[in-house]
Amino acid sequence: MRLIIDPRNGDIEDDASSTKRHSLLALAGSLLVEISFAKLLAAWLVLVVLPGIFLGLAPLVASAWLSIVVDKAAALAGIGSAVLLCLVLAVGWFGFRHLFRIVERSFWSLNALLVQPIYALAREATRHVAEHFLKRDANDARRERIRSAGAAIAGIIVFVAAVLVAAYAWQFTRWTASMADLTTPLSLLPPAFANMAVLVVGYLGGGSLFWGLADANTEQPRSLKSFDAVEDASPRWRIAHISDIHLVGERHGFRIECGRAGPSGNERFDAVLNSLEIAHRAQPLDHILITGDLTDAGRSSEWAEFLSAVERHPTLLERMLVIPGNHDINVVDRANPARFELPISPGKRLRQLRALSALSGIQGDRVRTVDPGSHEIGSKLADVLKAHQADIQAFADAGGLRLSWRLERVWSDVFPLVVPPATDTGLGIVLLNSNAEANFSFTNALGLVPFEDAKALLSVIQAHPRAHWIIALHHHLVEYPMPAEQFSERIGTALINGNWLVRELKPHAKRIAVLHGHRHIDWIGACGALRVISAPSPVMPTKGEGPAVFYVHTFAAAAGGLALESSSPVVVADDIDDVAKD
Repeated sequence: MRLIIDPRNGDIEDDASSTKRHSLLALAGSLLVEISFAKLLAAWLVLVVLPGIFLGLAPLVASAWLSIVVDKAAALAGIGSAVLLCLVLAVGWFGFRHLFRIVERSFWSLNALLVQPIYALAREATRHVAEHFLKRDANDARRERIRSAGAAIAGIIVFVAAVLVAAYAWQFTRWTASMADLTTPLSLLPPAFANMAVLVVGYLGGGSLFWGLADANTEQPRSLKSFDAVEDASPRWRIAHISDIHLVGERHGFRIECGRAGPSGNERFDAVLNSLEIAHRAQPLDHILITGDLTDAGRSSEWAEFLSAVERHPTLLERMLVIPGNHDINVVDRANPARFELPISPGKRLRQLRALSALSGIQGDRVRTVDPGSHEIGSKLADVLKAHQADIQAFADAGGLRLSWRLERVWSDVFPLVVPPATDTGLGIVLLNSNAEANFSFTNALGLVPFEDAKALLSVIQAHPRAHWIIALHHHLVEYPMPAEQFSERIGTALINGNWLVRELKPHAKRIAVLHGHRHIDWIGACGALRVISAPSPVMPTKGEGPAVFYVHTFAAAAGGLALESSSPVVVADDIDDVAKD
């Protein structure tokens, strides 16, 4: 049968969000034409303006409360008055704690949305320009110096700009108020916004300067030149590392990122699973780790495709550990890249709950949560979610804002997930959720490890001082130490606080390896003693870079910590002919 247009090869409509077919500038132009500005304004109010108001009002409300306490203390005398004062202080303390929690959430919301991305943008822009104009063929040592200098220069530039903005806004600020002022709250809005501006740009400037100097003095990533020699008697663990499967719900559906430049359908993932079966029969695998983007947009039909595929391989399924990627959580609409999702919309919570359900079904009896208070390894994931099963089912069936708020803590509290080491010197695995909050396609790739999750991670590692650890997350910790042709290749996708996390892991780096996906790049390297392993996509091979592969890594317990003995590529049989021709 001869067709003028073969629908199996797709067409221009399939390339709407493809970074392989369009430049970043072209995508931005098409999004601006179609974006809903009403939704953009509403989201900006919820995500930026309201947190900013809380942040700016905090010193005014706190000073008004303190003025009452001081007045009471001056007027009171005797035991009865002292009791009354203690009562006032107690009420104020509980009220202050509630206010502090609001301010803390507002601070980190503004931090994730504005502060850290601005510094990361400046840092990578400085590095990109330096590498492009100075020495594109620079050796590793020279590129490390360029990266260090770029971080320091970016921190200084942002600091100077922030000081200028703060100096201008300072004249409109007000830091104290009385209870009488609180009776006319609208009059406090202008100084609250000015306070917010000074606080945010002050933190931006100080934080950027600190991060810039800290990043400049942090060991820069280097590509691994050789593997470790390990004694024959050392315990070993074979881990198959896969990432970025991007399953779609239609047999000939094309993926968001590659459009027609990548394979349609899901047959290639079946080939990956078949190759895993062969590798496991040849030499048993201890774990199969899939580091995110299991689906292309987190839709129920896509999760159904994934679950149906892995259920056909029960031997692999019982060894499988998975984490969500940005495509599983943050893609609003795979058919409409300009669609903006309001923070109160049910879509994001649905995608989170679909991911949680899949994680529980695959590994719920093998991974454990970490208690948010004590940071000790706690209950199994399946047991934790069982207590919320009715709410999850009700929300999936009918939605509802109250249920959405109630389930927000369920999502945030289950991470990190831990596979504890079997022995004191065994191998443990920590699964992180590194997806930052996003409601729009241009920010859906951002990564962020929350402070509480990082604190829990470090507590678990410190509680097992002789164990070895694999840390799995979706986003890469740092940008790769290799020249980039396009600026879009190096910005907006790495962990916003990745360099900070590297520094936090440094005391334990010798017994840790970090495995991630996200960029579809085949790279193995290290930041100082910390091994970092990036997985290519076995279903979306980069055009012109050879066949699709995944890796089986062999780790071993060595005197110096966790050794990487070998990384063996497994070529995925390419027996499908559904890649569109240019």
